[in-house]
Amino acid sequence: MQNMLTLRPLPASEEETPVDWSSNPHRITDPQALEALYGKPGQASVVKEVDYIHPHYRAFIEAAPFAVLATAGPDGLDASPRGDPAGFVVVEDEKTLLLPDRRGNNRVDSLRNIVADPRVALLFMVPGVGETLRVHGRAAILVDPPLLERFAVDGKAPRTVLAVRVESVFFQCSRALIRSRLWQPDAQREPASLPSLGTVLQELSKSAIDGVQYDRDLPGRLQTTLY
Repeated sequence: MQNMLTLRPLPASEEETPVDWSSNPHRITDPQALEALYGKPGQASVVKEVDYIHPHYRAFIEAAPFAVLATAGPDGLDASPRGDPAGFVVVEDEKTLLLPDRRGNNRVDSLRNIVADPRVALLFMVPGVGETLRVHGRAAILVDPPLLERFAVDGKAPRTVLAVRVESVFFQCSRALIRSRLWQPDAQREPASLPSLGTVLQELSKSAIDGVQYDRDLPGRLQTTLY
């Protein structure tokens, strides 16, 4: 169990005023200003993008145990983590990806967005590899029983499967992961150095949720509700 950290709310006199960027004279507001600042992309940045899943890109997807799913809807944007053993996103063909929606918190923010706007983006990551893979396309939410059974784990099928029609695929170079040192062992943080989930929930719920009990129960609950 992680230690409960006490979060001290700021007194009214110390509360920060949100920054208003709308009138900032150094704000960039048009594509021409961006291009003047950054210049045109290099040849490698252009030729790496294709509208299908190239065999090399397929190898990356099949090696990835983790992806971030980005969606957009009437209430705003969402980026949601997705993870399972490597290959959990199935390359059905060179234009189609299948992604099971595993058990979660039932907010279904991503799915609500897809119902309203099918556009999605996926960022695939492979532990130890600096490059990432970006996929853009349009998703459909499927509940076809045979399809759900294909993705069953321990006899438990997902409630839905996303079928993503691929429109754009390209890899991202490793600069971001090199700068962040994400995969470096000495860069790992001790979980106890940050507020635990129980601490956050107790604070935000004004003690309606017992944070200590939540943290105590969480490891067992995660193991029994992964699928």
